[in-house]
Amino acid sequence: MSCRYIPYDQVGDHPHIIVDGAPLPSTVLNLSHWPVNRTPEHLRRDTSTETVFAWLDQSEGRWPVEIVSNNHFDEDGLFSVFAMCEPELALEHRELLIDASYAGDFGRFRSPEAARLCFVLEAYGCHLSSPFPAATFAGDAAENTAAMYLQTLGLLPVLLASLDAYESFWKEQDAHLTESLHWLDSGLVQVEELPEHDLAVVRIPDELPLRPVKRYFETELAAVHPFAIHKATDCTRLLRIQGRRLEFQYRYETWVRLASRRPVLRVRLDQLCAELNRLETGGDRWQLDKADDVIPRLHLDGKGLTGIDSDRVIDLLTEHLAHQPVAWDPYDWKPAAGRETQEQG
Repeated sequence: MSCRYIPYDQVGDHPHIIVDGAPLPSTVLNLSHWPVNRTPEHLRRDTSTETVFAWLDQSEGRWPVEIVSNNHFDEDGLFSVFAMCEPELALEHRELLIDASYAGDFGRFRSPEAARLCFVLEAYGCHLSSPFPAATFAGDAAENTAAMYLQTLGLLPVLLASLDAYESFWKEQDAHLTESLHWLDSGLVQVEELPEHDLAVVRIPDELPLRPVKRYFETELAAVHPFAIHKATDCTRLLRIQGRRLEFQYRYETWVRLASRRPVLRVRLDQLCAELNRLETGGDRWQLDKADDVIPRLHLDGKGLTGIDSDRVIDLLTEHLAHQPVAWDPYDWKPAAGRETQEQG
């Protein structure tokens, strides 16, 4: 038995399975690592794809319903939906799909094929590089999500059978990743871990150029590929320093409910943002994303160049990480008194 995919906004009152995302009132089975989920405790895993495979292992062919859906599109969501719709084929490629779910969500991978699979999907998910029809990207968010699932559920079996045939879609990011891993191995790019703060300070030579990287189906600029940094450290708080360019971020692992461990919780950094703006002499302003964003960042707008000494920023950052109240707890996802998040400019 297997499921058929129905768009999230069309399932209505029909009993269904939700993978990766948030359940609806009519959801009868939820297999997800999201903050709000109803996944049975014994099935919980770090990625939703891994959770779905855990359910397949114990289902013994007994499926509660025939409809599966998800409220957003990404690699982990796609692999989860695919495993429910094509369980036999998915089980044949179980190791790769789980590996690629870690790559897509957490930037961590074991095999180059897992990273390359994500790179192809990211290219197909960008309207500027995608071979999909333009109509795939023409609707609102819900329509785009549905269109991406309908397109990629047909594409994925082809990718699993012949990933090398799609080299033109993965080779640029793959080359950047390979170079980045070499820079880390050689010590050109250095990672200093501060375990007491779950913080990794990544020092990048100023001369390395910024290059486009596709992550979470958006394009960002990075001198060192994020997959390489995430492979080099388990710290869930990252501070990148490249000359006068500084950027802090919480990793995605701190947004979801991990099963293997509980990372240090995100804390409020609005006071740090305000203090940095009082000290800033470089002409740009520090901006802080909301603490409940998927990968919230503290960064400079404009040219992104600070006039504050990097050691001073590290001192201020670690002080706030150590003493500020919790801003987001995926294991207690309902807002609690004193934990409201703010966006500071």
